Amino acid sequence: MSTLNRPKSPHTPTTIKKGEKEDSFWDKFSTLGRKRGTREVKKVQEEGKYAIDSPGSPNQYDIPPEDYALREHEQRAVIDPQSISDPEVLKLQKILIDWINDELAEQRIIVQQLDEDMYDGQVLHKLWEKLTGKKLDVPEVTQSEQGQHEKLNIVLKAVNHTLGFHQKIPKWSVASVHSKNIVAILHLLVALVRHFRAPVRLPENVFVTVVIAEKNAGVLNAQKFLEQITSEYDDLGMRCEKDAFDTLIDCAPDKLAVVKKSLITFVNKHLAKLNFEINDLNKDFRDGVYLCLLMGLLGGFFVPLHEFHLTPQDVDQMVNNVAFAFDLMQDVGLPKPKARPEDIVNMDLKSTLRVLYSLFTMFRDYA
Repeated sequence: MSTLNRPKSPHTPTTIKKGEKEDSFWDKFSTLGRKRGTREVKKVQEEGKYAIDSPGSPNQYDIPPEDYALREHEQRAVIDPQSISDPEVLKLQKILIDWINDELAEQRIIVQQLDEDMYDGQVLHKLWEKLTGKKLDVPEVTQSEQGQHEKLNIVLKAVNHTLGFHQKIPKWSVASVHSKNIVAILHLLVALVRHFRAPVRLPENVFVTVVIAEKNAGVLNAQKFLEQITSEYDDLGMRCEKDAFDTLIDCAPDKLAVVKKSLITFVNKHLAKLNFEINDLNKDFRDGVYLCLLMGLLGGFFVPLHEFHLTPQDVDQMVNNVAFAFDLMQDVGLPKPKARPEDIVNMDLKSTLRVLYSLFTMFRDYA
């Protein structure tokens, strides 16, 4: 990345002299290094070779011995280098890089590599401010590694708050981003693209292979699994087929009135147990309060009042409420709503109807 004045990456590749062995991918990736004495490294090397090459191992991985210097029961994840060179993964990275550069063009920030340019939080800080139109009070440049961690922690808290991660744990963390874990960084950027509905088309169903190394009873085991980074476009909100509510709103306003009346009757039937009543689907649900209470009534559980804002004071608190209600919907077995919490807060009628209709379909016979 150019333009930003910041310290060099702690893992910047160096020029290889003639006769020297080039660092492996895992050395450059940097998630696992912990130096050991010569004797211990040799022992670990033997353990690693046995774990990888022993009969029954379906795949072999060229991972240096120091990457397997794990404590007992310790587990670590690294990326199969073949995944990084997969055409779809490369395409996804290029699209994300171009998107970031377009967003930050006015600030003359140029991202060239996602892992090298996103790890310290400086680009992420500028990107979040550009997308939200808000300012974050953090130092512009951090020289020390501790300062980078502190800044990244603040930035990621703001990002997670914006993305609605209030109850669930995101697929990235300060440690994973700062260690340049490309899988975590991809998950983070894809989530931002989805949330802000960026005008880009992401490749569908992109997977990477992640290798899990674990030490049990002094023996190392290595397994791999596929991690999905992107899914279908309709899930991303970029190519959503028209549904019945589009037709109702666009072509049949008389039938729409009947549907709205049915949903209001359904909602009031349950809210009446708490002596509440709604009259306008859009306005009455925009702050998320009734939606949280309704989920407790339908799901048969008490929703602690401290888990949401009973009298939200601003848009952020309303968004938090709706996001929390969406989490409750998934907890009772409903699919994740395609609408964003912001859509409900912004009184998007189609989004509100879709959310309430999913509840009506599942709980219509619930007394």
